[in-house]
Amino acid sequence: MALEHFVIERKRYDVSPIVQGYINNTFKIVDNGIPKYLLQHLNRDVFQDIPGLMQNLQAILPLLNQKGYSSIDLTPTKARTPFYKDMDGEYWRLMTYIPESISYNTTKDLNVAYESGRILGVFHRLLKDLPETALLETIPGFHDLDKRVNEFQKAKKNASLDRSEKAKKWILFTETTLSKINANLPRELPIRICHNDTKLNNFLFSKKTGKALCLIDLDTVMPGYFHFDFGDAIRTIVNPNPEDQKELGEISFDLKMAEAFLHGLKESDLELTATEKKALPYGAVLMPFLHGLRALTDYLNNDIYYQVRYPEQNLDRSKSLFTVAQKTMDHKEELANSVSEILGS
Repeated sequence: MALEHFVIERKRYDVSPIVQGYINNTFKIVDNGIPKYLLQHLNRDVFQDIPGLMQNLQAILPLLNQKGYSSIDLTPTKARTPFYKDMDGEYWRLMTYIPESISYNTTKDLNVAYESGRILGVFHRLLKDLPETALLETIPGFHDLDKRVNEFQKAKKNASLDRSEKAKKWILFTETTLSKINANLPRELPIRICHNDTKLNNFLFSKKTGKALCLIDLDTVMPGYFHFDFGDAIRTIVNPNPEDQKELGEISFDLKMAEAFLHGLKESDLELTATEKKALPYGAVLMPFLHGLRALTDYLNNDIYYQVRYPEQNLDRSKSLFTVAQKTMDHKEELANSVSEILGS
């Protein structure tokens, strides 16, 4: 087993899979009922340069080891490397587990929204002096809308008749919504080191105090724009439903949750430029749309990227995410007013 190759105490551990992720396979390593480590089998189909990815982690983790932010450590292998490569060429890593922590897939709790905004701001403050050239782009063009549209067009062209017909309404939604998004492209934005995958379940909270502790799943930390992280977080803060919600009428946009997030962001003392603040409502629309587009593309491609637990899950994801994008567009002006009132212009 891969665990044997890491420098940890030799004893019997209980190993249980964590099934909420879409990309890597993750296992909780438990000692006498107490979680100690997370063992991950890294997806080399998604991450083309895993040694480079691990170098990224070695660059950012020391900067995130600060008071008020819970640190995660990489456990070295017996060969003193940050990852283990097995006989089949598969990559594994072992990380420390933060005790008494919890994450949420969805929430209706204003404090969770507030704390999410606060810890995201802290994360960005801690990494603000790291030059963008210090990090590898682990997934090139991850949030590049033009790239994702090109992938969608190819998938649409090659899709089966059955899947094309089932997705017909949402293919049309994609094409009509794209023009609205492209008409509002923000300009003159500073590049920052971003998390790039700030859905709510990548935030850890203290079970005891309710305070946000840190962000996890750092494989996509690389250069980007702040509205990527804002929009990705907001889409899971304002809508208390899962990504593959089938009852689209249940999907909502709760402005009070967005405002709580903004108040937390303000408390973090992260300094944003005027253009970044202006781009936040755009990001709140862009990110659910972009994720919906990727899910729809994967559905048309017969589910080759995301793990699916039933045949129509990617289609359900795209429907739900597109509905979040539409609800956000319907409230975009209100959100813009809240950004100005809370963060200033």
